[in-house]
Amino acid sequence: MKRFDVITLFPEMFSALTRNGVTGRGESRGIYDLVCWNPREFTDDLRRTVDDRPYGGGAGMILTPSPLVKAIHTAKCRQLSTGAESSTTIYLSPQGRMLTQELVEEMSNIDGLILLSGRYEGIDERVIEESVDLEISIGDYVLSGGELPAMVLLDAIIRLLPGVVNHPESVVDESHSSGMLEYPQYTRPEVFNGRRVPEVLMSGHHDEIKRWRQEQSVLRTRLRRPDLLKAEESSQ
Repeated sequence: MKRFDVITLFPEMFSALTRNGVTGRGESRGIYDLVCWNPREFTDDLRRTVDDRPYGGGAGMILTPSPLVKAIHTAKCRQLSTGAESSTTIYLSPQGRMLTQELVEEMSNIDGLILLSGRYEGIDERVIEESVDLEISIGDYVLSGGELPAMVLLDAIIRLLPGVVNHPESVVDESHSSGMLEYPQYTRPEVFNGRRVPEVLMSGHHDEIKRWRQEQSVLRTRLRRPDLLKAEESSQ
């Protein structure tokens, strides 16, 4: 079983993963478990304060280090005590390593993941220095918090876990799994608004269909994401 722990001020957001779709199916099948920890539960004052003004001035508030470090420690102890061989702490940050399918596959092989979701203007740098193993970004833009990036990462990982997707081959054929974009897909009806399904897909010739799909994948990648082909060529 994979173990996921999330440090977040809004744990209720993650019910979208555990109650719906493929990720909900994976949780109900016992393929993974997900536990959320609210930093407010690790504070020492009656107001359960988790933020403060930044040293040096500036707009906004910063999440204070003590509640975050305590929450991470508790999550790590839970994972190790329930059988995880290793535990990696990830901070979702626009300054982190860009999320790719390759990185998702790498993360899916780790027994325990702790995802730290920031808020406001960020977190105290000492938390990163002391308790974070890796920073990951889902894109060059800024969100109001790390919950959505954490959910994106979890969704991408969970669907790779054995037993989550009913047809595992569908995961292999998807965009970015092979380093290129996926070929066009069609279903019934055969003709829709004057547009017909390509004849080759209805021919029953599996070798020809496979060849057509490979050609379409390359063509679509060249037109829409030529950078992926350049990256593939430079790595050879």
